[in-house]
Amino acid sequence: MHKDATRGRTEVSDHDQLLVIVDPVARRSDGESVRIAKDVLSAGAEAKICLPDGPEEFSRALARRGSRRPVVLGDDRALLRTVALLHRERELAEGVLSLVPIGAPDALEVAHALGVPRSTPAAARVALHGAVRRLDLLVDDSDGVVLGDLLVPGTPVPVAPAPSVWGTCRSLVRTLVRPAPAPAARLRVEADGVLLADVDAPLAGLTVRPVGGTAEVTVHPASAPARRATAGTVTVSGPDFRYRADGRLTGPVRRRTWTVRAGAWGLTLPVEAA
Repeated sequence: MHKDATRGRTEVSDHDQLLVIVDPVARRSDGESVRIAKDVLSAGAEAKICLPDGPEEFSRALARRGSRRPVVLGDDRALLRTVALLHRERELAEGVLSLVPIGAPDALEVAHALGVPRSTPAAARVALHGAVRRLDLLVDDSDGVVLGDLLVPGTPVPVAPAPSVWGTCRSLVRTLVRPAPAPAARLRVEADGVLLADVDAPLAGLTVRPVGGTAEVTVHPASAPARRATAGTVTVSGPDFRYRADGRLTGPVRRRTWTVRAGAWGLTLPVEAA
C-alpha cells in the first residue's frame, strides 16, 4: 500500500496478496454471488480462498493469514466477527480489511452505512483497487466492539410472520391502532464523567455514535428535549438493561462503559468515499 499525500488516504497496492474468507452463511445463502466475487478477486490478485465451516475455522483461517490482506465475503456479522478477532489480537491498528457484502439487505445495514458498495462485482473491485479509510471504533469494558450506532436501551426486533390472510388482517389493524410506547428506562448516563441523565428521570433512549474521533451522545429524556454531548468515554449504569449495537441485542447488564478508539481500523472503500 502507499500513501497519497494530496488526498490524505492510503491506496491499496496492486501487489497485495489476499486471503479471501467466505463466511459459511454467505456460501449457503447465495452461492452465485460468492462465485462472482471469487472470480473477480482471483482475476485481479493472488488470492487464497478459504471456506470455513463455522466460526472456529473462520477464526483459525484469519489467525493464519500471514502477510495476506483479509477479504471477507459475508454480512455484517462476518465483518463484526473479523474486527472483533483482530481487536482481541491487537492487530487492528496496522491491518486493513475488505468486505464483499453477501446476505439479506437487513443483514448488511452496517456495511452499507460505512460506504461498502451494494453490488458484489463493485465491492470486489473496491477490495482490489479501493482506498483505505481509517474508521473509529467503540470498545466496551468487556473488550466488545461496536462499528456503528449504539442504542440504549435495546428493544427486540419483531420477526415478520409468514404471509397469510390472518397476518394481513393483523397488519391492517396495526396501521389503525397506535402502538403502545416503549417503557422508559431509569439509567445513569455519564460522558467523560459529566452526568447527562440519572435514575430519577425516566429515559426514553440513548444513542452513541463514533464520529471524528469522539462519540456523539444523544440522550432522549421521556419528558424533556434531547440533550447532546461529545465525549471520549460513555458510561451507562442502572437496573438491568439491554443495548443494541450493529444489529445485535446484548444484555442484560447493570453497567457498561464504551471508549472511542479514533481511526482504530481500516476498511477499503471506493476512492471517492475514502
